Amino acid sequence: MNTKKIVVALGRNAFGSTLPKQQENVKKAASAIADLVEAKYEIVITHSNGPQVGMIQTAMTEFSRLDNKYTVAPMSVCGAMSQGYIGFDLQNSIRTELLHRGIYKPVSTIITQVRVDPFDSAFHNPTKVIGRYMTKEEAELEEHKGNYVTYEETEEGKGYRRIIASPKPIDIYEIDAIKALVDANQLVIAAGGGGIPVLDQPTGLKGASAVIEKDYTAAKLADMIHADALLILTSSDYVSITDENGNKKELGKLSVAEANKLIEDNKLNPLTTLPKIEAAVNFVAAGTGRKAIITNLVKAKAGVNLKVGTIIE
Repeated sequence: MNTKKIVVALGRNAFGSTLPKQQENVKKAASAIADLVEAKYEIVITHSNGPQVGMIQTAMTEFSRLDNKYTVAPMSVCGAMSQGYIGFDLQNSIRTELLHRGIYKPVSTIITQVRVDPFDSAFHNPTKVIGRYMTKEEAELEEHKGNYVTYEETEEGKGYRRIIASPKPIDIYEIDAIKALVDANQLVIAAGGGGIPVLDQPTGLKGASAVIEKDYTAAKLADMIHADALLILTSSDYVSITDENGNKKELGKLSVAEANKLIEDNKLNPLTTLPKIEAAVNFVAAGTGRKAIITNLVKAKAGVNLKVGTIIE
């Protein structure tokens, strides 16, 4: 019997927002992944980079302000740095957890580039907030450079912040390398943070000032390696919506048609639950016998066994 392949998409709750917190949290992710390896699944992991890419972009920007010999790092470079930073912690934590269980399985991180369309409408309607809070004067300078900014007030603070585009993924350039490693019985971490968004140029690839929603890239990756299941891990057991009476409703098993109806009726939060459900539908509808599960990180194994979670098939 062929070993089943699963693409696991880790949300930001698997990492935290500081270096020590990330090193602590990846141990929980490593335990969940090791459970799936013990159950004889072939695993490819992708992950969020929400706080990390913002921290890197902020640090590089501040560095350029302190020393004018250095320039601000492009978002594509910040994305690549976040893949290496998160991949380093994650692959070592998984390797350690597997060895503690008596399992030797190589774990590799691939710096992954993902093609996006330069005419994607997302470039004219940015939605992803990144970086530190700015003063009005700093925000105006960003706008003068052609960047988008927004004003927000949250528990973390208030002020102006930069917003960037989130285009849809079209292709994954390192897909053959990913397949080769999976075929060689390795556990692969790829397309972190949705992948580094790049534009196809006549003489090469050019980084785009954007971040890709990791759930859409996870679905694309799962489709391209012909995975049996897509497992999106979050901080909740189920995806929830608010019904017409204002009550919270947890979503269990859904058909593709039922999930599409939720999308069409605008029942899903556009920044949180919509990408997860839409990505799940994209993956399941593109093949036969596929399943997508959205559930809690600590219940990954139960989710794969269809005992918990929002399940689309």
